[in-house]
Parts: sequence; structure tokens; C-alpha cells
Amino acid sequence: MNTPVTIIGAGLGGLTLARVLHVHGIPSEVYEAEASPASRLQGGMLDIHDYNGQLALEAAGLMDEFRGIVLEGRQALRVLDMDGAVVFERGDDGTGGRPEAQRGDLRRMLLGSLPEGTVHWGRKVVGARTLGDGRHEVTFDDGSTVVTDLLVGADGAWSRIRPLLTDAVPGYSGTSIIETYLYDADTRHAAVAKTVGGGSMFGAGATEGIGINAHRESGDTLHAYVELGKPLEWFDAIDFSDAEAAKAAIVAEFGGWSPELTALITESDVAPIHRPAFALPSGLRWERVPGVTLLGDAAHLALANGEGANLAMLDGAELGKALAARPGDVEAALAEYEQAMFVRCETPIEEDFLLESIFGEEVPEVLLNMFEQRKA
Repeated sequence: MNTPVTIIGAGLGGLTLARVLHVHGIPSEVYEAEASPASRLQGGMLDIHDYNGQLALEAAGLMDEFRGIVLEGRQALRVLDMDGAVVFERGDDGTGGRPEAQRGDLRRMLLGSLPEGTVHWGRKVVGARTLGDGRHEVTFDDGSTVVTDLLVGADGAWSRIRPLLTDAVPGYSGTSIIETYLYDADTRHAAVAKTVGGGSMFGAGATEGIGINAHRESGDTLHAYVELGKPLEWFDAIDFSDAEAAKAAIVAEFGGWSPELTALITESDVAPIHRPAFALPSGLRWERVPGVTLLGDAAHLALANGEGANLAMLDGAELGKALAARPGDVEAALAEYEQAMFVRCETPIEEDFLLESIFGEEVPEVLLNMFEQRKA
């Protein structure tokens, strides 16, 4: 390849692509809307799976570096019912296939593996157009443009590159996630910290669409994800800038839940953060357009299931490997990558495999019964 690959978005998927290209001697230029690597909180904990995310890190030659940022003990897991009773618990003996790391640490690791100047910060894309012959022009919010022979949209749910390939747009799922944070948990929120335990905690209600989940992150922080199935208009009526009013509105939907669980809402040290869950149409495909493709949420945004970041990284690694394997035929490489990506994202992970990967070889019957009741 004679020209750098142009990657829009410096998330985990885009950076994994840039790294794998670099490993194979292929230059890339990454354009990111954020002003700097530290301009935004990079989210919480990620479990990086041995069947996708870790394969991407192996292709990137970064497994040793990854092991250095894994937070020991965080694969511990407990499941509680709404009364606060523990129905399942497993410690972290270091043998699990889903080690946990902070998203920000993963991003810093990937950034540090790239040549200086690869990422161009503060470059917000406002549009892109096809010029013909596989070339595309990308326009930034300052009026500047860049023309490229190979454009990759790694720019997430509201991708500005996606319209070059499809008119599909994300739709609201009917469920939102409310994030909260409790700091200095073992001293300031001791009862809640004891309830969450040393790793991940899932608090399940009797039906789908309601739950209180949490991670123990670095720095003695509890990060909660409160699941609530409500229309967007319901959330629009809440003033999330008024922390106490927002907490009251959310916790009111959890009548009958254990106070140790609802304290993840009421004791939050920040105002609750509303994250509506959007998704692209299932099975989305597009016709091959020369010189452009997508990866991660830009290509297959789905509801949160623990796979999004892992799949984005795997997309980046597989695209990088395909381009490296066919340096004289970029279109064949893109077609090969897209077909494999379409199949990968259309093939749901078998429930038995997913449950085993989370809970171990023998999933307790009480958990199976709980999941079946929530589906009913």
C-alpha cells in the first residue's frame, strides 16, 4: 500500500487497527474529535475475552502489556436477587478467560504502541463524500479536509462515515442505563461495598428491563449500571443536572429492592448519568463500496452484552491482517474482511457458551431458573 490508511476515531477498535497495521509496516493516520487523550473519562471496566478481544491483542503483539494492566481479583462475580440475597458467587483464582482492565488503561496502552503523531486530536468529522475511483474526502468542523484512498469509519454509534455505505441509523431500544459512581467505597460506603464484593455484581429483578449491576474499579471506586426500561420521554422529564431529584426519580422505580442495592443509586457521589441504549438493525449489511469500510459500533452497534469493545478490537485486528495479507489488492482485502465481519456479527453467541464463559462449566440451576423467569 502506497498511502496511509485513514482511520476516523481513536477508540479501541480504531487504535487496534492502527497498531496491527503498524506491526505489518503499513502507515495509518487516525483522526479523533476529542482534544487530547485525557479530555474525557474513558468509561469503566472491560472484561477482555479469550475468544475475541484477546485474539485482537495477540495480533497486535500486546498481550504482555495487557497482562500488566489487568486488575487482579476483578473476575470475582456475584449475582443477587432483588432482596439482596446472594444466589451465586465465584472468586477470582486467576484462571478465568475474561480478565478485567480499565478502558482508559487499554486505550493508553494502544496509544503508547503507535508512532508519535499517528493520532490527530481535536479533528471532529462533520461529513464525508465519495470522489470516485475509491477515493473519499472527509471534512472537519474547522473547514479543513483530507482526501484518502482508504477510509475506515471507527467513529462509533453516530458515525459520520456510515452514510457512505448505508442509510441505516441507530434506534432506541426502549431501555436505558443510568451510571453512578461511589468513591472511597470501603470507607464511605461500606455496606454497599460489602454487597458488591471484590469484582462484578449483578442484581436481577423478576423481569427483564430492570436491574442494578456494578463493578469494583481501581482506586476503591464502585461504578454502577442501573438498567431501566422506559421511553426516552420518561427520561427527558428528569432534570439530571439536579443530582438528588434524579436519584429520587430513578430509585422510585425500584420499590421492594434491598436498600444495599438501591444505595448504588441514592449514595452516588455524582449526578446520575443517562445512557440511552441504541442499536443498529440486526444483521445489517451493505454493498461493497470501493475504498471505505466500517468497524465496531459504526458497523454493528448492538445492545450492551459485554461484547462491544471486544468485537471492535477484533474487527480492527482482522481488518489490519486482511490488508497486510493483500497489499496489492485492497478491494479484495476489504471484501474478505466485511464478509467475515457480517457473519461474525450475525451469528449470536450460543447462550450455553456465554453462560459457561461467565459462570463456569456448571451453571447453577438457580441462575438458569432466574434467567428463564426474567424472559417470561
